[in-house]
Parts: sequence; C-alpha cells; structure tokens
Amino acid sequence: MGNLQRPNGTDVTLTKNRSRDIAPQSGLCSRCVDGCIGNCEVFKATFRGHELIYPGPFGNVTAGGDKDYPVDYSHLNIHGYALGGGGLPEGVPANPDTCRFPVVNTETAYGWDKKVRMSAPVFTGALGSTEVARKNWEHFAVGAALAGITCVCGENVCGIDPGLQLDGNGKVTLAPDMDRRIASYKKYHRGLGEILVQMNVEDTRLGVAEYVLDKHGLDTIELKWGQGAKCIGGEIKVDSLERALDLQKRGYIVTPDPSNPINQAAFKSGAIKEFERHSRLGFVEEDSFYAECDRLRGLGFKRITLKTGAYGLRELAMALKWSSKAKIDLLTIDGAPGGTGMSPWRMMQEWGVPAIYLHSAAAEFAAKLAAKGERVPELAFAGGFSTEDHIFKSLALGAPFVKAICMGRALMIPGMVGKNIAAWLSNGDLPKTVSEFGSTPEETFVCWEQVADLVGRTEMPKIPLGAVGIYSYVNKLQVGLQQLMAGARCFNLSAIGRKDLMSLTRECADVTGIPYVMDSYREEAEAILNG
Repeated sequence: MGNLQRPNGTDVTLTKNRSRDIAPQSGLCSRCVDGCIGNCEVFKATFRGHELIYPGPFGNVTAGGDKDYPVDYSHLNIHGYALGGGGLPEGVPANPDTCRFPVVNTETAYGWDKKVRMSAPVFTGALGSTEVARKNWEHFAVGAALAGITCVCGENVCGIDPGLQLDGNGKVTLAPDMDRRIASYKKYHRGLGEILVQMNVEDTRLGVAEYVLDKHGLDTIELKWGQGAKCIGGEIKVDSLERALDLQKRGYIVTPDPSNPINQAAFKSGAIKEFERHSRLGFVEEDSFYAECDRLRGLGFKRITLKTGAYGLRELAMALKWSSKAKIDLLTIDGAPGGTGMSPWRMMQEWGVPAIYLHSAAAEFAAKLAAKGERVPELAFAGGFSTEDHIFKSLALGAPFVKAICMGRALMIPGMVGKNIAAWLSNGDLPKTVSEFGSTPEETFVCWEQVADLVGRTEMPKIPLGAVGIYSYVNKLQVGLQQLMAGARCFNLSAIGRKDLMSLTRECADVTGIPYVMDSYREEAEAILNG
C-alpha cells in the first residue's frame, strides 16, 4: 500500500487522530490518553453514534473513497507511436499535414439499434435524490445538454418530492421535481446525448417509468443493480420530523424510526438532529429481469440501460450474459470505491471489487461471449474517473466493447464551482484563484463565447454559470483526449485498443492482461533488430 489509511480519523467524517503514531489496521492512536478532548471517530461516535457512518456535512459534500489499492489505472501507461495512423477518414494519408490532433474525432454512440450520439465518450453519474444533486441540478443538466453528453437522473427523485401526488394505486400522477429536471435538460438539448431516468425498487413500485414516458416522452430508462460506492440502497438525510414521517408513509425505510415516541422526544430535545431515508435492497432474478425488460419495451421505451455496481465475478457474469440476452442498450459497470453524495464511509472504503480489477474481468468475460458468437452489450466503465487519460485507458482496456465512461464527482465539481463563481461575482468577493483571470463571466470562463454561440448572446443571462463550467470541463477532456489519441495514432475512438496500453508492474499485467512494459511490442522490436 502507498498512503497510510487512517480509518479512525479522516477529513471525510470531520475527525482526526491526536497522536502522531497510529496503529495501521485499527486507526487508533498508538497512545490513547484518558482525558483526550478528541477528535477521532471513536471519540465523536461516543456521543453522536451512527452519524459517524456518513461523510459530512450532508448536502454540501460529495465523497470518494481514498483507499490505496494494490493496482489501479495509474499502473497503466499509454503507448505513443512514431508511425501509423488508425481511424483516419477514407482516402486521408497518414502524414504530418493531415494527422493533426485537432482533427481527432471524439464522438461516440451507444444503443443496439437506435444510436445515441455524444460529442465525447463521457456521461454523468446518476444524479438522484441527494441534496447536492437537487440544489445544483440546473447547472449539471444544462451543462451536460450544452456539452452534448448524456445526463442520468438518478433514483428516488419522485419518491422524495414534497410535491409528489399519487393515485389510488400508489402510482405517480404528479412529480414537480422530476418535471423540472427533465425540462432543464431538454431546453438546451442540441441533438447529442440524452436524459435518462434511473429506477430502483421504490421507483418501479411508484410507476416512475410510466410517468416519465407518458408525460415527457423519454426514450430510455435505466435499471439499477447497484453502484461502486455501496452495496445497499440509496440514502438521504432529512432534518424534519414531519418530512421523515411522510417518507416513512410512502414506504421508505427511515431511521431512527420517526414514528417511535422515544425518537420523537429525542428529536424535540435536539439529540437527534436528522433522520435517514433508505431504499430497499434489490434482489435480482433472471426470468424477472427479462420480464421487466419486456414490460418496459411494451410501455414504449426505445432503449433500456443497466447500471451495476462493484459486486463479484458471479454478478458481473450475470450482468453481461443477461444484458446480452435481454438486448440491453448500455451496461454501465461501476467499480469500487466510487463516489457519492451520501454513502457509508467505511463501506465505500472496504466493500466491493476495485474498478480496474472489475473492468479487467468485464473485458475478459465480454471477449468470451464474443468468441461464442454472442452479441456483447455495449459497455461503459465507471469508478473514480476524472481525466482524459482515464477515458483513454478505460476505452482501451475494454476495447472494442466500451463506448464511454461514466464520471460522477468529476462532472459535478465544475457545476458547483461555476455556481459559486456566480455568487462571488454577485457579492464582489472573487477569490484570487478566480480573479486573476478576470472580473466578469466573459473574462473568467474560457468557453463563455462558445456557449454564447450555441444558445445566442441574448440567452446567456439565463444560462447558469455552473453549466458553462461543465461545458468548459468537457472541452478540456475532449482536447486532452484528442492529444492522447493523436500520440497513439488513433484518430477516432474505434481505433483505440488494448494494444495501446502497457502495464508498469507485473501485478498490473496479471490483473489486466495488458503486457508488462518490458514485454510490450518486444516481438516487433526483436524482428527489427534481427532483420
């Protein structure tokens, strides 16, 4: 392992050890003193209990696991070549005048029959019922629409909506927050990407699929088996007893039980400050999975996608095989540790198969299905990605099956930064990190004029600056990816392959099946030397 892991004191839970020396496994101070005033997790959990399970403060942070795994994507490097050119348009010769990096095509598409095109091989993580997603939605959705990428509206959005209305059978008839979310994306959609809605157990029971299809005409619905950050259902916190009781009446698991008089008294006295809302666990069965896919297609959905989490090899094989048989349009495989608006921190650290291990197995299993003549579902990889080299490496590792990667926190951060820049500009207190580039949006955002060209200058006052931020970040990913692809002589995404990677350690080679750096292209080198 690299960095020392401190399970008893971490910034994520707003705790820290007093002692300089820490017992490596327990995270306890080597010398624990009676009379210590804190603030390790054991100390703080003494009086705040289960609250210490989660990153905080809720609603204002996204969290990602920081466990240092034996092998990760940094243990792969990208090959560059001095000859050749893959993916060039027909009739275009490979020479310095034609093979310039700005001509590299980063467009991708997914779907069995009705392809969804995107300007770049990246889309958002599931932005669901967490407070971070709710209050920043316009920034996220408008930014994704303008950037030409898919935006995933996550689970439980209808179920927690204060304005939710149900019919006598418990099915959604009105969900104002869902309406707002879909409208925000559609208003600035420019023909690239799409908005799709994700469903868990609760959403299925509420009839969310029927609602978003009948009212909004969405083409795609996503089923969810899990995510890389946790192996339990979605969670949020609420700071109102009345709200907690309402969510409990809707069928959610709410802890501590808000209907218990003891917990009500504790809330009124101030000891309990928040309640947690949890979703039920999903249980997957092959025939019912096919039946649900048939039902959703029967309703009128053109595409069905599936998101699965960091489960072991059995569940991975199930996801691939069943998705193949059910003609799933895109299977997103999310490895640990993942990132989230709210997940149990130790679960995020210690549960699940890490991304590169899971993705390597997915590539292996997909190749086995293809060798048998079975059509492999188009894949997307997720799990801690944030940069253009991550995109290249994951596309190459999973080639030719991986069409895009899912970015969670990395695509949320620009939305929040842009939103905050707007507030700082309004208040006249821009931090130096921003003010060195200007004092107006036009000066500050390098892509402001590009967005204005898309929507028109008169529309720009209506565009949230967080959306401009996401557009700018996707622009950075695209240009960086173009440079990496040009160096690897790949001028469109289909030209990227496993041949373009090397493993920096023997252990990475063993996990990924990508040749060790001193073995990669050795046969070709020896042939040249012996020629």
